[in-house]
Amino acid sequence: MSNSAMTLRALQDYIQGKDFNPQARHGYFQKLIEEVGELAEALRKDLRMTDDGEIKGTVEEELSDVLYYVAALANIYQIDLERCFALKEALNVRKYRRGDD
Repeated sequence: MSNSAMTLRALQDYIQGKDFNPQARHGYFQKLIEEVGELAEALRKDLRMTDDGEIKGTVEEELSDVLYYVAALANIYQIDLERCFALKEALNVRKYRRGDD
C-alpha cells in the first residue's frame, strides 16, 4: 500500500482484499471498541507521531486502527462509506442549517 492519498472506496477495497470474514463481525466490532479505547489513551497522553515517522502508540496509529475496523465492518454489511457520508452530511446540513461557507 502506498503513502499516496486514497479514497474511502479504495480503503474499503484494500481491506476487503486482505481481511474479509463476515463470520467474524462481532470480533471486528470488539476490535473497534478496543481501538477506540487505545485512541482515548493516546489522546489523553497527547502521544503524537514524530517527525521521523514513528507512529507506534500514537493518536495517528489509533485513528488508523479505528478507521480500519470501521471500513472492515462496512464491508461486511456491504455499506459504501463514501455514499453514506454524503447522505449523512446532507442530513446534517438540513438539520443544523450548515453550509460550506
